Amino acid sequence: MRAIFLLACWPLMGLAQQANPGAHPHTSIPTVKSPMLFNTPEADAVVAAMQIMPRNNPWNEDVSTRPLLPNSDAMIARITADLAPNRRTLRLFQEMNYVLVPDNQPLVPIRFVNYPAESDLNGGKPPVGLYPIPPNLPVETWPAGTGSLTLEEWQQANTGGDRHAIIVQPGTGKFWETWETRRVGNSWQASNGAQFSLASNATRPNGWTSGDAAGLPMFPALVRYDECQRGEIRHAMRLVVKRTRVGPIYPATHSASVGKTTDPDIPAMGQRLRLKAGFAIPSDWTSQEKAVLVALKKFGAIVADNGGFFSISITPDDRYPKGCFDHLSTVGIGNFETIQTAGPR
Repeated sequence: MRAIFLLACWPLMGLAQQANPGAHPHTSIPTVKSPMLFNTPEADAVVAAMQIMPRNNPWNEDVSTRPLLPNSDAMIARITADLAPNRRTLRLFQEMNYVLVPDNQPLVPIRFVNYPAESDLNGGKPPVGLYPIPPNLPVETWPAGTGSLTLEEWQQANTGGDRHAIIVQPGTGKFWETWETRRVGNSWQASNGAQFSLASNATRPNGWTSGDAAGLPMFPALVRYDECQRGEIRHAMRLVVKRTRVGPIYPATHSASVGKTTDPDIPAMGQRLRLKAGFAIPSDWTSQEKAVLVALKKFGAIVADNGGFFSISITPDDRYPKGCFDHLSTVGIGNFETIQTAGPR
């Protein structure tokens, strides 16, 4: 599975006066004075008060009443058939993490080794960008999926799949995402990098990738510990399917079709799926599971990458109660439907 990064750096207007829908309305964002890791109460308080992307952004759109695609059944059947029989249910992968940094976080060089031409250099000179990378930058799957390795050891490891990294600067309203991120000695490198604005609906240039293969941001899509604890997730999720077709649809900007198929029954990057309203959520499932399923009915999930599962991304937070998401692996793909999507607004 591979993924990529995004750009949008428009002015942030009134961010501190806004709140994440369903979180703590009218709460000012706590000041970030030093780098905060995602799996801390301090970071929870900050992200709970943030408006993560505009309220009319696709990630925040209520799609519970949006009409189905005419070929929804055929597309769901194809998504299912593409996977091995033991992989035809929903999976949650603890993968994407993030760090919050202060406005004055020093910029450091990061070399983009594969896609410098589709990277946001942030004042650097090709192929090197200047990013506000703190010493404690977490790399994908740490700590839940990295065993006994320290963060410093994992930063330098030459293994670990996509190795995404996400840096969020709440005070300026910017965030940066990288892919195949690694510290080599005292230097940083990645396949490419992208900068976004929390206050903008701007997308990547047409044809450009991002930290995800679809050219989408990852941070707005993550299932986070703080929102699971509140029991309410108010955004769409990042969805991985086995195959995608040529031609992204809004808000995606990039294709990654193996075999360059144009079959309309194979989902496109940017395709939106929704859990069927009639799916009965068992009353004895955990509050975390209920939060995920309710959000999948209301906000759905957006296809962002190709991979060997039908999966959504959650933070690799070591504070989740053990087994709190286990029942979700019994939810079959047939309980989902594909819906018509809206264009830019």
